[in-house]
Amino acid sequence: MENRKVRLGIIGLGNMGSGHAKNIVSGKTPEIELAAAADIAPEKLESAKDYLPESVKLFPTAEEMLDSGLIDAAIVAVPHYDHPKYVIACIEKGIHVMCEKPAGVYTKQVREMNAVAAAHPDVVFGMMFNQRTNHIYRKMRELVKSGKYGQIRRTNWLITTWFRSQAYYDSGAWRASWRGEGGGVLLNQCPHQLDLWQWICGLPVRVDSHLSYGKWHNIEVEDDVTTYVEYANGATGVFVTSTGDVCGTNRFEIQLDGAKIVASEDKLRLWEYGMSTPEFEKVNREAWNAPKVTEVSVETDGENPQHVGVLNAFAANILRGEPLVARGEEGINGLTLSNAMHLSSWLGRPVEIPFDEDLYWKELSARIGNSVKKN
Repeated sequence: MENRKVRLGIIGLGNMGSGHAKNIVSGKTPEIELAAAADIAPEKLESAKDYLPESVKLFPTAEEMLDSGLIDAAIVAVPHYDHPKYVIACIEKGIHVMCEKPAGVYTKQVREMNAVAAAHPDVVFGMMFNQRTNHIYRKMRELVKSGKYGQIRRTNWLITTWFRSQAYYDSGAWRASWRGEGGGVLLNQCPHQLDLWQWICGLPVRVDSHLSYGKWHNIEVEDDVTTYVEYANGATGVFVTSTGDVCGTNRFEIQLDGAKIVASEDKLRLWEYGMSTPEFEKVNREAWNAPKVTEVSVETDGENPQHVGVLNAFAANILRGEPLVARGEEGINGLTLSNAMHLSSWLGRPVEIPFDEDLYWKELSARIGNSVKKN
């Protein structure tokens, strides 16, 4: 496929799907041509005519678009529960696919999606984890994974910049419901942070989560979360998020044996220790002594291409085999964290990772059955 554009179709023309469409037709993805789009809502297809050229063929169903022969690849940008359904449909037809976040609502369905993808290795499958393109988080990962500063001792992420009003939740019947979204702040606002947390620090082995359901809003799903985790090496972590804080905070801190890294307010700071903590403890004999701490400047490439960067890498992978920003099968990792948080809250106790996926689905199904809102 070298020297030609990827013919792309979009499944779902809501906020994300229409945003991708506008980026493509505005020329921000030079190796992608928007060939088609599909949505089951007639009003969305009609409004798409205002921002899409006539050359883009519009379809009332995804299935018709996938069978049209007009596309080489597709973006899945539909409600959460249907992400695996349409990803699988694309893969089985040999159509490369990019899935919007989250990968799905529960890991059991995503594991089945990943199995289908593994059986079709010639089909490119990517996840829209656009925050992985952010130079700050890429540099954090590089610093942690380098091993220069030893092992992780503690991680803390306070991410409460998600304030949402009751009017926001009332704007759609599918919003903030077990039946429509499958969760609240963890499934809607935080999939990127959960992905980054595990991408940089790895998955924990134990999760103890305290969730409040409808604490700040008249909704049935979680809008306030405090989670404590434990890692295999004995390190611990805390993740706090909410849609109820008007003036929220986004601060991600990693404490390592030989350094502290903090990402906050679009800045990255690094403090290096003159001696790693374990080495210091072996030789120190003074009661009030501590390793010397020096803040050092951190250089990054400054790039943060977000959704466009993910799509350009997707095209480059299809055309030339260049790396994706995030492989599709990685979507299960952040979802594992959110599922574990929900399950811990529902059971009222810590849960181990891996957890019982059948039990999770049983608990979620009960909540879907009692869901007040419909999708």
